[in-house]
Amino acid sequence: MLQTSKLTTKYQATVPTSVRKVLQLKAGDMLGFEINAGEVTLRRATPIDLAFIQALAGTLPEWASKEDDLAFKDL
Repeated sequence: MLQTSKLTTKYQATVPTSVRKVLQLKAGDMLGFEINAGEVTLRRATPIDLAFIQALAGTLPEWASKEDDLAFKDL
């Protein structure tokens, strides 16, 4: 069944209740977006996803400036 949600001017969307139930999501949970051949799959981020992101973050210091924080604060 197709579920929809409207994108706000800050590019945020509400995850529909039925999707939250299927993914067993609660406030503060992290979401994963998998992109493959022009399609995006939404899923609950796993501990290994989060560990990978944290490990990778330290290798990209060029994205860790105050200017970048300011430029991307509304995303």
